Amino acid sequence: MSASVHLFGGSHVLLPNGNRVYELDAGDFDALAAAVEESDEPAVSSILASLGLDAPPFVDDAAIANPPLRAISLAVAQKCNLGCTYCYAQQGAFGGPAKNMPLQTAIAAIDLLFRDVDAGERVNISFLGGEPLINRAVIRAATEHAERVADEKHARATFSITSNGTLLTEDDGRFFEKHGFAVTISLDGVGDVHDALRPLKNGRGTFDAIVQRIEPLLRMQRRMQVSARVTVTPRNLGLRAMLDDFLARGFHSVGFSPMLFAPGDSGGEMHAADLERMLANLIECGDEFRRRVVAGERYAFMNAANAMREIHRGTHRPYPCGAGASYLGVSADGELAACHRFVGDDLGAMGDVTNGVDGARQSRWLDERHVARQEPCRSCWARYMCSGSCHHEAMHRGRAACDFIRGWLHYCLETYVGLLRDRPDYFEPVS
Repeated sequence: MSASVHLFGGSHVLLPNGNRVYELDAGDFDALAAAVEESDEPAVSSILASLGLDAPPFVDDAAIANPPLRAISLAVAQKCNLGCTYCYAQQGAFGGPAKNMPLQTAIAAIDLLFRDVDAGERVNISFLGGEPLINRAVIRAATEHAERVADEKHARATFSITSNGTLLTEDDGRFFEKHGFAVTISLDGVGDVHDALRPLKNGRGTFDAIVQRIEPLLRMQRRMQVSARVTVTPRNLGLRAMLDDFLARGFHSVGFSPMLFAPGDSGGEMHAADLERMLANLIECGDEFRRRVVAGERYAFMNAANAMREIHRGTHRPYPCGAGASYLGVSADGELAACHRFVGDDLGAMGDVTNGVDGARQSRWLDERHVARQEPCRSCWARYMCSGSCHHEAMHRGRAACDFIRGWLHYCLETYVGLLRDRPDYFEPVS
């Protein structure tokens, strides 16, 4: 494996510096392949220079400094009515007593978010838990407060919520549609598969009730978008059947994410063999995605769709997300965290809504979490695509998914060049 190039598809190369993709003639491809095989990095650099593909670094080793806050998640209910044993939030309470966020705390967090927002800028507010709809009144009041402040600032506020779906009402749907929410429903399978992973605390299944409650939202979504998110464990690896079932029900999109860290590991964590099986199942979904795209059909498999968009843009970044930078999580008590997964976790503590962001902690976080400071990331060809992977999972579990991530990205690169050849209009901007 080379840190400077990644060869794929028999004729293409990804240059991690800028995540640039090129097609080479057979001689140049074979020469690069031979240099990579010999681990001859000087030869790799020489070949790239001879082809005019060398370039100054697109990403340097400097940490982001003083990033503006533009997104927050509010843990409006640190409690939950489900008993998911793998839950990173320890069944919603994050290891502490169950609690709701007071409205004044939500308002203080929103006011902090808008503190230095200029006219024309956009911010995002996410409502999370636990199960956020346990604290429905605060969600609604906080949303309306944010829209008033956005109007005063001539800015734009967008909203999202992640729910287990068991408490949804049709009136919630009307509220979410009015305010253009991105609604994510956590579903871990169809029927008994979901019920085994996401039961009520008394052990009863939830799938049928969720399907009944989300049906009105699926019908009314226009401004609102209702998506399904599947947490993949060793017990629900039949991804293609899930994907087709959820899309047929009318979900705007469906995405899959492996469970890499579960407190106390209840059997939900994915290990090497499980991740190999998941990769094979993702590729099966990806093959169908490509077939549908070539046929001119919509097939909202977001793992593939997002990857195609990022590869086409040449997205390259030293951090996997905005956590600890432009995005912070807020606990029910008003403590700031690097993201929603670090609520109640000292590793990601970032201050509080009263006193603001702790600049020293944030600077240390951004320096330490930069991909150039991560091992084995620094020598990985995928480093500016993966960007070191989820901070929470890496810090608590290590890098158990590197082979899985590289395997998926390699597949996506091959899929990308195939679609670019067969359906180039797929990548044209939507007017």
